[in-house]
Amino acid sequence: MPLRRPGLLLLLLSGLQAEIQEMEVRATVGSDCLLSCVHPEREPFDLQDVYVYWQIDSTVVAYHIPQNNSSALADSRYQARAHLSPQSMEQGNFSLHLHNVTPQDTQKFTCLVFRKSWNMGRALNAVVTLRVAANFSLPVVNSSGTPQGQPLTFTCTSTDGYPQPKVYWINKTDNSVLDRALHNDTVSVNARGLYDVVSVLRVPWAPGTSVGCCIENVLLRQNLTGSGPAELSTGGSTDRITEHPDLPPRESSGALFGTVAAAGVAAGLGALCWVKRARCRRRNYTGAQVVAQEHELTDHA
Repeated sequence: MPLRRPGLLLLLLSGLQAEIQEMEVRATVGSDCLLSCVHPEREPFDLQDVYVYWQIDSTVVAYHIPQNNSSALADSRYQARAHLSPQSMEQGNFSLHLHNVTPQDTQKFTCLVFRKSWNMGRALNAVVTLRVAANFSLPVVNSSGTPQGQPLTFTCTSTDGYPQPKVYWINKTDNSVLDRALHNDTVSVNARGLYDVVSVLRVPWAPGTSVGCCIENVLLRQNLTGSGPAELSTGGSTDRITEHPDLPPRESSGALFGTVAAAGVAAGLGALCWVKRARCRRRNYTGAQVVAQEHELTDHA
């Protein structure tokens, strides 16, 4: 059966009912990930009898059509990165192998399996939400020389993270969070599709002022902290990672999976992928918090 418009075929068949599997997968940028679509009974399938489609809305990601090994109908962004395994499909496993995950892959993927012997009835329907994250670089805090009595200015820079971060400045004297009105945050998207952030803090002069810049990646449930004592005239320090933030509760972030080990951050994380099924129990995460005692980076290196 030739197929010229996969999206049209799926639309025509959308009225056929099948139990929908729903799950969530989380992966880091550059990793390989598996989006699950498995028949619950794991029964054998004849590949000449099944039509398999993975899509994002009307965009075709990957597909299997009997007697057609071409991938020409798939979107060009996925032709070289999304693959189905014929051997696995014969066992009822229609999962999608997605390589080199990018921020743009933060999408809801739909898996549809039809059987020709069922008059093209739908045998399987799965929806997989992919959420993508990337670790920000350790914040670098710079402070400019300021005459005594003049306001102090600190600049915090962190790059190559995803999704968009939250930025906090901390008064290290009492570990309180400084008012957001005191700092101006600029977040931009770089050539890799990742976020860079520059935050400029201005505070009244006071002897011995010491502040910290905290970059929070809500999806990774992780804080990176850089320090900037007022006495520095050329640069601050970037010496702390907080895996379990302790700042005063703010808006709920909805993060659903565990933290990334600090040693992995310091060395550059490898490929990571997490799966969260829809019916699993969820743990609430209340956001960043001030840490009274933080781990030095050298302890994790």
